[in-house]
Amino acid sequence: METSTQDTQKAIKGGEFLIRETAASEIFIPEEWSEEQKMIAQTCNDFLDQEVFPHLDEIDSMKNPDIMPGLMDKAGALGLLGTSVPEQYGGFGMNFNTTMLVAEVTGAGHSFAVALNAHTGIGTLPILYYANEEQKQKYLPKLATGEWKAAYCLTEPDSGSDANSGKTKAELSSDGKHYTINGQKMWITNGGFADIFIVFAKIEDDKNLTAFIVEKGFGGITMNEEEKKMGIKGSSTRQVFFNDCKVPVENMLSERENGFKIAVNILNVGRIKLGASAIGACKKVISTAVNYAGERKQFGTSISDFGAIKYKIAEMTTRNFASESASYRAGQNIDDAYDALLASGMDAPKARLKSLEEFAIECAILKVHGSEVLDYVVDEGVQIYGGMGFSAEGPMDRAYRDARINRIFEGTNEINRMLCIDMLLKRAMKGHLDLMTPAMAVQQELMSIPDFGAADEEGIFVKEKKALNNLKKAGLMAAGAAVQKFMQKLGEEQEILTNLADMLIEGYIAESCLLRVEKLIAQKGEANCQVEIDMAKVYLHRAVEIAGSAGKEAIMSFAEGDELRLMLMGLKRFTKMEPFNIKDARRRIADHVIAKNEYPF
Repeated sequence: METSTQDTQKAIKGGEFLIRETAASEIFIPEEWSEEQKMIAQTCNDFLDQEVFPHLDEIDSMKNPDIMPGLMDKAGALGLLGTSVPEQYGGFGMNFNTTMLVAEVTGAGHSFAVALNAHTGIGTLPILYYANEEQKQKYLPKLATGEWKAAYCLTEPDSGSDANSGKTKAELSSDGKHYTINGQKMWITNGGFADIFIVFAKIEDDKNLTAFIVEKGFGGITMNEEEKKMGIKGSSTRQVFFNDCKVPVENMLSERENGFKIAVNILNVGRIKLGASAIGACKKVISTAVNYAGERKQFGTSISDFGAIKYKIAEMTTRNFASESASYRAGQNIDDAYDALLASGMDAPKARLKSLEEFAIECAILKVHGSEVLDYVVDEGVQIYGGMGFSAEGPMDRAYRDARINRIFEGTNEINRMLCIDMLLKRAMKGHLDLMTPAMAVQQELMSIPDFGAADEEGIFVKEKKALNNLKKAGLMAAGAAVQKFMQKLGEEQEILTNLADMLIEGYIAESCLLRVEKLIAQKGEANCQVEIDMAKVYLHRAVEIAGSAGKEAIMSFAEGDELRLMLMGLKRFTKMEPFNIKDARRRIADHVIAKNEYPF
């Protein structure tokens, strides 16, 4: 597959984008997919066109309990369930970015995408990364083909975001041969047809959870009826009850009390893959909406000719393009870290976990951004359709309802925002990231005369890169001052953490978009990238606006007097943008998309 992008200099650390300038040549962009990767994407597209889209109403009705397991069987036959499973266990052993591509394309598949991602992600990966060899040999081949379907049992009625507070118990038998599990799990995706359950329970008075591989055939497993949900109606979601379920001791996954760590690390994968799935869902909605806008006539003309509709099409496209840019940048970083760890002698499962853990900040960022872009896109999709958007007969009804869960899945966006900042600060305290030096440099800069830059600077994105660096400085300034003010109690200031997270998120996404376009220009020439240049500038402008607003709110929450005035002046300096005609840029973006009559990137 794709080779490393990090050959030229020391590999970047997770979260380091905030304090280190990245060269465009260092990142992977979707325009670089190999022919093999494009063929895999086409296989996924063909599967959706032939097996999923014609049957969406039937899938959502849940009247045929065999339809989703049947789709999983067909996907398994094509190899779509074994993309991340190594070849020795019956899979394809693809690199991480390729598995991201599969998640993206199938992300347009509504409830099917949920079932597929739950099986290949949280259902299969705990065994791939944490099981012993005997367990891998027994379970992975059947999971890779879809002969056995998997579900993940973590959430309980009283433990959602606080997963480690679960009450499900596992008691060792007197002969030491099995554990008896008793407890209740809820919101279990694929619960209705799963053969394998990854179950988290506490042994005796342990502080942390322990994970088990539980086969449906062990007995002692009962379920409630399918949950009635706002969206993803075709996805099986059940409450699962374990009543004296006897699990052989050899089915403990990893070590005792390692369950919470398993849960946290597997969620990193789930988060970045959810962001990728959202990109695929956005592309489908944008293409559908643009097609409709071209056909729908009002006042004697297609509504796609109206500026207000062009605004929507341009923003939908730009935000998704930016999210996609960041997703595959991070995916390649994870692959590069994995390759480096393998080369150092680390075994493959541990190297994969370490590489994902390294970029946990980016995983959380992409989950938040992708899910919120999708919410924006489906909302505007409904608006473009007008009255037909509100009709259950139109395609936007399902898209709108199905999108909403993504801000809750894999840790709520509120939790993920706080995690971004928490992880960043913990890495700084451990010396893994040097945030202090650049933060102090920003403090010094606040006291100095502003640098207006050389007037004769030339080159693509010179002004934009300066604006981007200033955006990062704004984040460092606000975060540094908040840490000084609250110290260890910053974790209690959730509103401020949210503001800081928004600054961090927008900086990463805007930079990724800019770098993608810069790399494209190097490959194709500036004249052939005019629409992409427009998107990079439009997105950066929005990112700076968001960062300015979030920074102002954060600073006003804790600073007073001269400090407040100085920081607000600094923020204004750091969030200043060179004016350009955003309306015309958006119109050019929209005209390009409308001419192609689909999402064209």
